[in-house]
Amino acid sequence: MLDAAMRRMIDPPMDRLGALVARTGLTANATTIASLAIGLGVIPALAAQNYALALVLVLINRFGDGLDGAIARRLGVTDLGGYLDIVADFIFYSAVIFGFALARPQDAAWAAFLIFSFVGTGSTFLAYAVMAAKRDIETPDRGRKSFFYLGGLTEGTETIAVFIFMVLWPQHFAITAAAFGTLCWLTTAFRVSEAIRVLR
Repeated sequence: MLDAAMRRMIDPPMDRLGALVARTGLTANATTIASLAIGLGVIPALAAQNYALALVLVLINRFGDGLDGAIARRLGVTDLGGYLDIVADFIFYSAVIFGFALARPQDAAWAAFLIFSFVGTGSTFLAYAVMAAKRDIETPDRGRKSFFYLGGLTEGTETIAVFIFMVLWPQHFAITAAAFGTLCWLTTAFRVSEAIRVLR
């Protein structure tokens, strides 16, 4: 819901940084992989209930996720880059929730529910992108992307905000996971209805 607005704020300074980083020889794909590797440290950090470290790792990962796109826009957007970026996003998202399941086994069912919800949003997002590519549909309001971005109530901005909330107030994980998972299913329903409207 908020991604398009965030892109307009974040992209200009990130593009300037991406231009500087691109001159060092660091590629977008290497940035994506490094960011994911660092981000996966959130699993042991959360399992140990080291929430301060988990917060730092979440922020580093998300910063890297923005930087790789900025580098790609400078050096050239590629299909492989777009593929690696979205795969890394979904792996990281589920890694955070898996970490909470380890940290709070009493809330593991709610962690499973949220990952279940992510499958709904992720599959409807990616399946629609495939169909949009076949029909040459683009999303110019979200910047230059490797594939179509279909919005909803729970996009990247909202997901990261929820992750930060969870890390800062882990005692509220269960209710936060339940609420956000429900919003994910509303997003899934919207995307399915949009697909029916456009693709019928």
